[in-house]
Amino acid sequence: MRTDDLRISRVRPLLSPAILAEEIAVTTRGNECIAGARRTIEAILDGRDPRLLAVVGPCSIHDTRAAVEYAQRLRELAERVQDRIFLLMRVYFEKPRTIVGWKGLINDPDLDGSYHINKGLRLARQLLADLADLGLPSGTEFLDTTFGQFFADLVSWGAIGARTVESQVHRELASGLSMPVGFKNRTDGNVQVAVEAILAARERHLFPSLTKEGAPAIFETTGNRYGHLVLRGGSATGPNYNGKSTDSALTQLRAAKLPEVLMIDCSHGNSEKHPERQLDVIENLLAQRLAGQPAIKALMLESHLVGGRQELGKGVLTYGQSITDACLSFDDTRRAIEGLAERLG
Repeated sequence: MRTDDLRISRVRPLLSPAILAEEIAVTTRGNECIAGARRTIEAILDGRDPRLLAVVGPCSIHDTRAAVEYAQRLRELAERVQDRIFLLMRVYFEKPRTIVGWKGLINDPDLDGSYHINKGLRLARQLLADLADLGLPSGTEFLDTTFGQFFADLVSWGAIGARTVESQVHRELASGLSMPVGFKNRTDGNVQVAVEAILAARERHLFPSLTKEGAPAIFETTGNRYGHLVLRGGSATGPNYNGKSTDSALTQLRAAKLPEVLMIDCSHGNSEKHPERQLDVIENLLAQRLAGQPAIKALMLESHLVGGRQELGKGVLTYGQSITDACLSFDDTRRAIEGLAERLG
């Protein structure tokens, strides 16, 4: 009598990370972009670089052609504000779902439930390589703990999301990642779990995973000292970007003997799903910075070529508009970032 795989209907082969990296190799220019951006972000988090870090881009990538066009515009903006703001593109390929829904470009690149994951991985790696070669560093969330092996070498900033911040395996993963990692507060707004995640990721861990050749192995990490707290609001607490909330978060970091470093996510619970309210969050964090709050070192902004959002599966998609959370338009984003740079001082 069978006792194994009783609920598995199909198994398909997954290509190995090493093969994909050979197919889509990073250029010398791209490698310099990625490594240089990681050093810059570390310097910003340490306080050695006074600029503000900004991770800006679509809620999720569903069309790589639109993503490249967005990146070209963002690269031009990055050059104009580079004295005050260090810009990365938000390049999210996976979407965590509370129940069900489109899971992102890697899982379902054809947007139709066909789940051509090998195709999605190729698209994701190619996009990250193209952006690095363009001279624009990228940030992404690590959701599936296997997928990072396929593209982590191309990422300059990583995130552990609100739904996985309590997960032991994600904390272990972050402890071995080669870039700074932001930990978001939980979806209900609980910050302490993120503080604990930062502490855990700073430590040595041993855990099973797959090598880049696809072989099972036990990984031993040295710990990641560039974990930092991302405030994104919550369903129970509401927005948590104001001075009272940041003071409370800093008290928790101080109690844990962690660096007092904050990133403000202008979207999600802080904008309460209204993209234009991200502009209010920017104004508030600017006021805190100008009032002498040195801990706010970074922000995240959800933005696309076209503002708003659209429903997947309801006719022809509008080019450059989000199919997940509603975003600011690029024009509104450009004005906001340029205005922020002018007033940062």
